[in-house]
Amino acid sequence: MDPLFKQVGIYAPFGQRYEPVDSELLLSYRESQSGQVLEEGITEAGSMASFQAAGTAYATHAVGTIPFYVFYSMFGFQRVGDQVWQSGDARARGFLIGATAGRTTLAGEGLQHDDGHSHLIAHAMPHVVAYDPAFAYEMAALVRRGITRMYERGEDIVYYVTIYNENQVQPALPSGASVTEGIHRGLYQFAAADTANAGARVRLFGSGAIMGEVLKARDLLRDRFGVQAEIWSATSYSELRREALVVERWNRRHPDTTPRKAWLQEQLEGDRAPIVAASDWMTAMPDLIAPWIDVPYLVLGTDGFGLSDTREALRAFFSVDAAHIAAAAMVALSRNGDRSASDAAAAIKELGIDPELQPVFVLDR
Repeated sequence: MDPLFKQVGIYAPFGQRYEPVDSELLLSYRESQSGQVLEEGITEAGSMASFQAAGTAYATHAVGTIPFYVFYSMFGFQRVGDQVWQSGDARARGFLIGATAGRTTLAGEGLQHDDGHSHLIAHAMPHVVAYDPAFAYEMAALVRRGITRMYERGEDIVYYVTIYNENQVQPALPSGASVTEGIHRGLYQFAAADTANAGARVRLFGSGAIMGEVLKARDLLRDRFGVQAEIWSATSYSELRREALVVERWNRRHPDTTPRKAWLQEQLEGDRAPIVAASDWMTAMPDLIAPWIDVPYLVLGTDGFGLSDTREALRAFFSVDAAHIAAAAMVALSRNGDRSASDAAAAIKELGIDPELQPVFVLDR
């Protein structure tokens, strides 16, 4: 965000009244009476009030401002959820950016800051369109479409987009019209399986920072178990479910016509390969689409309180690292009849996974 300070300035009612210590640098700290960055500090209620004021300026002042409120994702919906709900009542428009997202990505900050459930709260709010992008090109596409929907078409919605603080290699936008459409609809194929090599095949769904673990799991499956995996980016389980519910409702009311299909069904139909979905969120998020999947579907997530440790240790503990994803894929293949149960058990042992480890959300009673 540093470039924004110099480019657009931080709003200060009396302008810059001191010389910042980095004034000699190209991207120095700059305050201005015309600044566009509201640096409000640790005051979520006040920041959300500013978001609502800017988000309703199109109606109040006939000025179409586009607010971007960036915050610790843990201190968004959980802390000011009622104000987010009120923003829907007021028909506000804008972008809520849940930064430092995920239960395991914000390493070392424990249960106070590690967010693995804000997407569930967002899903309960009808005006919130929520996404969990894995790549920079997805983020760019979402912002572009969001601006089109809110400020060209005039839709009274709020975009909630979660972003992370883990550096990862950013690939180029894959070719194909279905990719861009899939980003907005909630799911698209990021990488096909290696058809040159025969063997069992599995589909891996990844989102957010855990996409990196999914890609590592693909390599593990190929190199150690002879399994081919195709990679899917699940940008929004919430949007997938909402559309599937709309389609299901239409089909229920029109039993004498050809059934319609949701985007999710169109993307997955005709393929019997099992699916493993992994994210940095509670398992309830990928579970949102379970009713529309007719193959073995295993979900890995981060249920329970966050913990203070390294990313590697946290992801192993919550079972969302590459090893656990690969092991889940072997189990899914065994349930689908593509591999034996003994193959799956051997993979769990080979990957060094403790099958008796209790999940963090199981408490002694």
